[in-house]
Amino acid sequence: MENKNVKLTEVLSDLKNNNANFYFFTLDTKGNPTAGIANIYEHVKVLTELGYKAHILHEKNDYKLHGDENGMGVSDWLGLEYANLSHVSVEAQQLSVRPSDFIIIPEVFATVMEQVKTFPCKKIVLSQSPEYMFELLPIGKRWTTDYGFYDVITTSETQAEHIGNHFPDAKTYVVPVSIPEYFKNSRKPKIPVVSVLCRNQSDTVKLTKSFYLQYPLYKWITFKELRGLPREQFAEELSKSFLAVWVDDLAGFGTFPVEAMECETPIIGKIPNIVPEWMKTADEAGEVSLLNNGIWTNTTHNIPELIGQYIKLWLEDNEPKEILDEMVKSKGKYTEAKQKEKIEQVYGKLLSDRINEIETAVKQSELQEI
Repeated sequence: MENKNVKLTEVLSDLKNNNANFYFFTLDTKGNPTAGIANIYEHVKVLTELGYKAHILHEKNDYKLHGDENGMGVSDWLGLEYANLSHVSVEAQQLSVRPSDFIIIPEVFATVMEQVKTFPCKKIVLSQSPEYMFELLPIGKRWTTDYGFYDVITTSETQAEHIGNHFPDAKTYVVPVSIPEYFKNSRKPKIPVVSVLCRNQSDTVKLTKSFYLQYPLYKWITFKELRGLPREQFAEELSKSFLAVWVDDLAGFGTFPVEAMECETPIIGKIPNIVPEWMKTADEAGEVSLLNNGIWTNTTHNIPELIGQYIKLWLEDNEPKEILDEMVKSKGKYTEAKQKEKIEQVYGKLLSDRINEIETAVKQSELQEI
């Protein structure tokens, strides 16, 4: 995969002429929708639109792009335009990394970082969930000095601060996620359906059983788990629902509540381990408090009770105005246009830094020849 004979001047020419490749290592979810994978595809799509050579890099040849009798593929849950993006298979030996290229690895894949540490390209970590930072990272090992990953892209300032605490010698860039325009309020009145998204499916079952046991009079309320739906259908179901419930302790950004706010569907959620930036505010003294853009709790045990209380208010047409108002204020902060602008800035900076790095190496090489 390496070509040590490539001249630095040729590397510089590739970088300046937009002939560098951006390889995004991506887990094959076998057609199961995940927000993290969707965000990776969005980076590749935007970079492609901007004229860069961006690719989804996957391990096996059977990466599931299209649905079959066993379920959906990328084209089914994200859309055909995403499945049509460039895909490169490691197994098929399609990967040929040059010094002018960039390889982007999610934080969980420390084993892959180990495998590519000798590659001559620029190496970048994409960290979307801080809880996975140390999953496969051996004790005492660092992304930077051990694997050569000195640049990190993440999705929020909160995560950037967390990463900086552990890897202070890394440069961290923030590219927030984007919420597609089809996440919008339904034109029709909301229906008595609670849309649920939990990281662990067992949490959904527990919440539903607990609710019906405590509130048998509300047995006409339907709980609908949105896991596994194509994204546009996901948005449609969320927009019709009068309430959404979210439990995800490991969330880095927390896409689902933001999607609910865009649909003007009130959200009840458990506060994750790292509080997302859209959930909190700070006063002049730096004192942090939670926003009222949702109904937030520290435990899942009282979520059924919170749902019951909200249903009562909804039936009385007396929903909490301060929550509805704050929810509407939170809309429009994570648009596709804003993400595209940020992607252009961040990857442009990474490219210019790489050019400066190679130019410095060229000058040093010239001086050694004198």
